[in-house]
Amino acid sequence: MARMLRRVAVVGAGAAGLCAARHILSRPNTFTHPAVFELSDNVGGTWCYEERVGTHDNGRPVHSSMYRDLRTNLPKEVMMFPDFPFDPELGSFLPHQEVRKYLLRYCESHGIRPHIRFNTVVENVKPVAVAAGDGGETTMWEVTSSESPGCRKTETFDSVFVCVGHYSNPHIPNIPGIQNFKGKVLHSHSYRFAEPFSGQSVVVLGAKASGLDISCELAKVGAEVTLSHRAPRLSVPLPTGIRQSSTVVAIEDDGRIRFQDGSVAGADVLLFCTGYNFSFPFLDANRLGLDIQDHSVSPLYHFLFPPAFPSLIFIGICKLICPFPNFNCQVQFALAVLDGSVTLPPRSQMEDEVLREQQEKLQRGVKQRHLLVLQHTQWDYCQMLARTAGFAPLPAVVCSLYEEVWRQRRIHPQNYRRLNYRLMTLQENVKTRASDITEQQQQQHDVEHKHRVKGKRTYTHV
Repeated sequence: MARMLRRVAVVGAGAAGLCAARHILSRPNTFTHPAVFELSDNVGGTWCYEERVGTHDNGRPVHSSMYRDLRTNLPKEVMMFPDFPFDPELGSFLPHQEVRKYLLRYCESHGIRPHIRFNTVVENVKPVAVAAGDGGETTMWEVTSSESPGCRKTETFDSVFVCVGHYSNPHIPNIPGIQNFKGKVLHSHSYRFAEPFSGQSVVVLGAKASGLDISCELAKVGAEVTLSHRAPRLSVPLPTGIRQSSTVVAIEDDGRIRFQDGSVAGADVLLFCTGYNFSFPFLDANRLGLDIQDHSVSPLYHFLFPPAFPSLIFIGICKLICPFPNFNCQVQFALAVLDGSVTLPPRSQMEDEVLREQQEKLQRGVKQRHLLVLQHTQWDYCQMLARTAGFAPLPAVVCSLYEEVWRQRRIHPQNYRRLNYRLMTLQENVKTRASDITEQQQQQHDVEHKHRVKGKRTYTHV
């Protein structure tokens, strides 16, 4: 008897959702064409820049957190899906428009668009038990969606990929007295460009990637910026017009801002660069055995599967990662589980493993809100997924270049994007080493050659 093809729903047509659809389509002997549900009328998710903030005319919230002049903080040589390079003529650090074009090209190249249902809200995703051929039960998923109010459709799928991202629901920490602030309060989600802040005093809360980047933009147009954060004082050179301070602890009755060090100052604008909350309004967390908080979703086995319902799959839940390569590994591993190539442990074992990993992190001093941060451990994680599921691992040069850029960003937060890189084959590397190059270049190539031997490719500055 012919094997029944599995039917998969994908929620979201951003980078993660497109990646899921691409790999599902590449397995026509195992899966039917995916149904991709997309809230907007575009592909690309947060990479779709919109000058509008707040809500659309239809009342739906604006999803994207992209600002006008954003350039990537990772080079395209690291960002790309491993089997789909960016245009080699482009520089390494791209304006957001080029990333959107890349995702459009990815979508068209793999024939994904016909399977996307645009302007469609997923209202509910719930598990249902159905009789299996062996006399037992299996879990299916009822997905209720609507293209317009009152026009609902419920369909059944074998599995659901949740690919909605986590850069659209702003996290605004509780600051006592915030109602007393006399100026403008906004989150980076609603920041688009710097010119309206020219000549104003702006307190930016948070000094991670967006906080630092937006502070530099504001300083360039003549804003007086106070970069407020809880981390140790940044030692990197900052533009004129930016000063650092301790974190904001309260707003005084007169509207002035009180900082942790006891100082008090006035400001025209409070700009929160404080990250985003997880939000899955179409899921019943309790029924799924999940604890969904602002900064964490647990338990997820391998950051992918709720142990109680492992055919519900979260893609891109981790933080401080190289997103597209990470998605690529997660999707292929998940599909290997669905097609039976990889067998997951029993529910209790998965839950125990997740709990043990979390407890080990907490004992090392990792805060609860950072349990999904991978950063430098992301490479071992992706290698584990590839090794277990039997697909090609990420090239070692991706890790090497990522770590190099991370180092450059800490040293030169304003200038690191001026560098361009090129991935090199063994033949190119040997030819370069044999040419007439400076001592400094020779030292650089010595490092590259070490990466080359390990990872089959290397990189160089160009």
